[in-house]
Amino acid sequence: MLVEGLIAVAAAGGSAVVQAAGTDAWNGIREGFARLFGRGEPGREQAELERLDQTRSVLEAAGDGEGAQRVQIAQVARWQTRLETLLEELPAEEQQLVVAELQSLVAQAEAAKPVETVHNDFSQASFTNSQVLGSGTMTVTNNYDK
Repeated sequence: MLVEGLIAVAAAGGSAVVQAAGTDAWNGIREGFARLFGRGEPGREQAELERLDQTRSVLEAAGDGEGAQRVQIAQVARWQTRLETLLEELPAEEQQLVVAELQSLVAQAEAAKPVETVHNDFSQASFTNSQVLGSGTMTVTNNYDK
């Protein structure tokens, strides 16, 4: 059985896979996870690349909305479970190496996470008793391509 710290790392890894899908960082993260699971065996690594590509396809097909959120949660759970199994099967000294690799991949995914900014311009609005009367412009920027 895994200790809580390793379970948390596995959960972060599962989230990282889902987070990275569709970002510019995907290829690097995808290859990193394939290496992690492949453990130096080219055949296993190729199988993992295919699993990761399947995950990305499933996430893209889900689109946006409530259904997409359920798909994302399921994919996070899928990869978390796989990571927990991998960590559980490794000797303690190897576990620490894999955890370090996994933490690096999680950091890469976090860095690639889309940045969202919201800008409200109320220059044409008037304020009365903390209420906005009138209209202004609102700009929402989703930097998913950065």
